[in-house]
Amino acid sequence: MLEADNLECVRGDRRLFAGLGFKLDAGELLYLQGKNGSGKTSLLRMLIGLLPPEAGSIRWKGEAINSDEYRAELCYLGHLNAIKEELTPLENLLAAARLADEELSDDDALDALEQVGLAGREDLACKYLSQGQKRRVALARLVKEKRPLWILDEPFVALDMAAVDWLSGIISGHLQRGGLAVMTTHQKVNIAAGSVRELRLS
Repeated sequence: MLEADNLECVRGDRRLFAGLGFKLDAGELLYLQGKNGSGKTSLLRMLIGLLPPEAGSIRWKGEAINSDEYRAELCYLGHLNAIKEELTPLENLLAAARLADEELSDDDALDALEQVGLAGREDLACKYLSQGQKRRVALARLVKEKRPLWILDEPFVALDMAAVDWLSGIISGHLQRGGLAVMTTHQKVNIAAGSVRELRLS
């Protein structure tokens, strides 16, 4: 369903990769590996349509990704949390749903925040939360996320072991339902469901 062919990435005067390709089908996760600066985040930015490749093509269901249909089926979680510090976790989650044109009730948002361990902190401004708690606010989006393609850039950053296990389960459930995911992480994690493939950039 997601296919990349002969991709090339050049940043400044440096070629990060060339001739890169892969095909990802329902229930599969592509685990990107490589040193810092190898082009992992650049590749993710290509996959979400923010960075045009120097060469090559990316297709979703056989069509180029520069369409509203593709963006409507894509969930992107960057290495930054993309939350408003002055808003509460509940307000951030509801605002993210509105921006994505998704329906999310207060009860569903509260349930998601409880699942990520933020029960009792729903109405506390995010600026008072720890880095790990802020990361959990961002990750709470995934609890009710139904879009088929997830692009995740270092989703496990700043999480304790319990949260790592929880997020691994959320990703496994997404794959089990026939979803697809592309993910970078420096941590070894156990994804129990679906098929995990690895791609190393050097």
